[in-house]
Amino acid sequence: MEKTNLTSLQKRVLTSLIMIPIAIGALRSGHPYVDILVFIVGAMLSWEWSTMVPNKRQTTYAVSYIFALGCSLMVFDRTVLFFTLLLTTLFIFLKTKDEEHRYLLTLGVPYISIGVGALYWMYFLFDAFASIPGEKGSFVMTLWFILMVWSVDIGGYVVGSSLKGPKLAPRISPNKTWSGLIGGVILSVSVSLIYMYATKNVFDIILTGSDQLKFALLGALIAIVAQVGDLVESSIKRYLGVKDSSSLIPGHGGVFDRIDGLIFAAPIIYCYFSLVSFK
Repeated sequence: MEKTNLTSLQKRVLTSLIMIPIAIGALRSGHPYVDILVFIVGAMLSWEWSTMVPNKRQTTYAVSYIFALGCSLMVFDRTVLFFTLLLTTLFIFLKTKDEEHRYLLTLGVPYISIGVGALYWMYFLFDAFASIPGEKGSFVMTLWFILMVWSVDIGGYVVGSSLKGPKLAPRISPNKTWSGLIGGVILSVSVSLIYMYATKNVFDIILTGSDQLKFALLGALIAIVAQVGDLVESSIKRYLGVKDSSSLIPGHGGVFDRIDGLIFAAPIIYCYFSLVSFK
């Protein structure tokens, strides 16, 4: 029998068909499935960072990243969490005094623990969103946030590859264009408007025109910040001379390659919603 080799695109599609339902199912089900999913993703990121950045103590760094991640998920006192993450970061900084990539290895602590932690904090913070009959505000709003990041990725790819034009950051990511960024932002805004309109009508909640516009503008902000996060990860990989953060996800590369925008934008959006009152 002749062996069939899947193309990169086919692998990407098949992997997405498996990953997306799992992620949405966990978000919809809530505790403890969200907790487990977030921890697994964070642990994979910890392993990726400790292998992507060349070093002499891979296990020590991976365990330290996972410890910091666990604290972000289980320590609810902000002062205790702050000093725990600070001490862990200091520990890695001192431990890496003989490493070539000392600062990148140290960066792994806040990058993973705060980036992934903010996704988790935001999920439960969104429980305060409106009064949605028979539905979790955390699921509805976290899905909105994820859709904003997916939209800028999809819009950026489709528009950028079609229109091309001036490069966004040629030294960091030669394939990204300004047209792709603009197209991605427009798609994120459009998806936000449609999603909030549907949410308002399906769940019969009060969302004024100004509320929907606010979420659309937030969608644009998320899109831009997510693209910055993508460029930051691309610059790190280019500096290290690697194409993907790992090969954990067939057709996609590594976990960082898939959620760099999410974990970069999550802390900013979490801080925003922490400072405003949900209606």
